[in-house]
Amino acid sequence: MATLMRAYDPLFDPLTDTPTQGQQYAPTYWVATAGEPPPDDGPAPDGLIADVVVVGSGFTGLSTALHLAQDHQAQVVVLEANAAAWGCTSRNGGQGQNAMGRLCRSQWIAKWGEQTAKRLDAEIRSGFEYWESLVAQFDCDAQTGGHLYTAHREKKVDFLRNESRVMNEVFGYKTRMLSRDQLCEEYVNDQEAKAALWEPQGVGVHPLKLAFGYLRRARQLGVKVHTSSPVMKVETRDGLHHLHTPGGIVKARKVAFATGGYTTQGVHTTTRSKLMPIQSNSMVTRPLTAQELAEAGLKSTVFITDTRTLRFYYRLLPDGSVQIGSRSAITGKDAANPKHLDLLKKGLYRKFPSLEGVPIAYNWSGWVDVSHDMMPRIVQPDPSLSLYYSFGYGGNGVSSSAWAGRRLAQRIVGQDGAQWDLPIYNSPLPGHLFSPFRRLGQAMLYHWYYLRDEVI
Repeated sequence: MATLMRAYDPLFDPLTDTPTQGQQYAPTYWVATAGEPPPDDGPAPDGLIADVVVVGSGFTGLSTALHLAQDHQAQVVVLEANAAAWGCTSRNGGQGQNAMGRLCRSQWIAKWGEQTAKRLDAEIRSGFEYWESLVAQFDCDAQTGGHLYTAHREKKVDFLRNESRVMNEVFGYKTRMLSRDQLCEEYVNDQEAKAALWEPQGVGVHPLKLAFGYLRRARQLGVKVHTSSPVMKVETRDGLHHLHTPGGIVKARKVAFATGGYTTQGVHTTTRSKLMPIQSNSMVTRPLTAQELAEAGLKSTVFITDTRTLRFYYRLLPDGSVQIGSRSAITGKDAANPKHLDLLKKGLYRKFPSLEGVPIAYNWSGWVDVSHDMMPRIVQPDPSLSLYYSFGYGGNGVSSSAWAGRRLAQRIVGQDGAQWDLPIYNSPLPGHLFSPFRRLGQAMLYHWYYLRDEVI
């Protein structure tokens, strides 16, 4: 169903604004190259009733709805504020990693002990392998070959070496450390990389093509996906949840929140102040010529992340263009400031000096859902309410969201499982007591991260 869309607003801020409605997509490379979006069901009508309403139509929301319909024969309605997959799903870097949240495996051991860390690894590895099986079913420009984690300074080499040892000796992986020369010879001539950790688990994808595949399949299974239908608030009475949208009230027996970095403050108390929305900026060059690729030393499509706290993530795309992203703006009002594009350009030129001056074809920003303890949750936060959520991926949601959606569907239908006592399932996200001051603290932290990453 065709819906008249409003102009995209790059200044939206989930920490201070109410949900947007009916906006066009951000001007991303993915949107420009994904093809025509699949049909949806248009705005939700007043009086609609469903077994389950999923709020948000990104990777997590679509996966949750798909599995509820496919595995549990539930009647599912997805409510999306804007266009399908409008938020994180159409703005990320397309890096599918064997990870969840911001903590690495050595930190899991320090936080929960080796046995719990091993069980958590088995769960997340199962999720990654499941996502790989989904990727194989959809045309999404998959680029296999693993993931490179580059040390941007000498002092980070020992960190990577220890992480490689832990992954291999404790968790049974087959990672390997690469010297600067090996990295250059086998993969990429990143001028600031001092060494790299390579892990075989990693697939780069076109995220919006993949999401459109999820959307088509979910609707084939009977899922209704209503766009231009932001949920402004949720009230519970008479055994039903009443979801207030601009078009009226939608009622549901159960509600699952899958709004990621676009989770606004006023929708429900269970989701308020549970996340720190972080801006991630991204750009893509025009396709490079064979000579430009050779001069830059770009010989592999394996995607890359560096060791900065405010990390750069980058990759060579199938058409020969280069994508790079990083953290930058703190508030929505500052998102369109040209300095954030300049930061990405400087990051690209540090790594590949010969690319300076190559035209930039696309530039955009979006919100990442970072939890206050750096790990996601897939939970029913209040046992007395049939409300659920899955978010807090911290930038690692491309692959882990598929498994999270499957697990969230299982939680919604009450399925038992030994996995529910793992840290990502056994407690709600921690809240933040000083919500109005989070951005001030973030600004101070960003300054400290810069000093630690680049100076000290």
